[in-house]
Amino acid sequence: MAGNAGGRTSPDLSELAADSALLARSGTAERVAAILRDRITEGYFPPGSRLSEESISGALAVSRNTLREAFRLLSHERLLEHRLNKGVFVRVLAVDDLVDIYRVRLLVECAALRTLGEPPYDLTAVEAAVSTGEQAALAGDWPGCSTANIRFHQALAGLANSPRTDELMRNVLAELRLAFHVMADPRRFHEPYLTRNREIADRLADGDAAGAERMLAFYLEDSRRQLAEAYAERLTAR
Repeated sequence: MAGNAGGRTSPDLSELAADSALLARSGTAERVAAILRDRITEGYFPPGSRLSEESISGALAVSRNTLREAFRLLSHERLLEHRLNKGVFVRVLAVDDLVDIYRVRLLVECAALRTLGEPPYDLTAVEAAVSTGEQAALAGDWPGCSTANIRFHQALAGLANSPRTDELMRNVLAELRLAFHVMADPRRFHEPYLTRNREIADRLADGDAAGAERMLAFYLEDSRRQLAEAYAERLTAR
């Protein structure tokens, strides 16, 4: 870790530099935005961190104009914000943001299960995300567990076989990751949901989409409530 802006430690950009290989010589702002979106989803850039235009453009080997366009795209997705005379920062979510994110999740994820049709279902991505989360937990890698959990919900939405739904959920879940940083004890928050992820996957494997949907609805409400309480505690502590 290196650098310090506004009291926050910025990440070592050597890892981000490796992502430059993902960009073709004709790399576009959309591709840069996709890389940064993934890094935000993984927790690489936490809420409140300043994104250095000079450092990131150098790490990704792209022009500043390309990077500025990527920043603009991610600002439109509510992942970044421009602060006058200060630069570009990863957003810190408000309680209203959290409520709206879970409203969208409930509508999209539950609908994806509700409209599955007849089993069997292709659960390859769902099972992979569940297994990755379980392995991360065994290793004590709670940030990795958080990322696997995001992938699990992306995979659930992916059962709808809709590119537009996939894109919507990528953006919503990337924004959700910003909320996870308010949890003082990541293990206490994420560990119980590993079991629930497995239970939902097992229900789907058994062909019980309706049962999986009911479990998911309760799951999402519990998660929303926990995060809302953590936000309230943070605001009280200020």
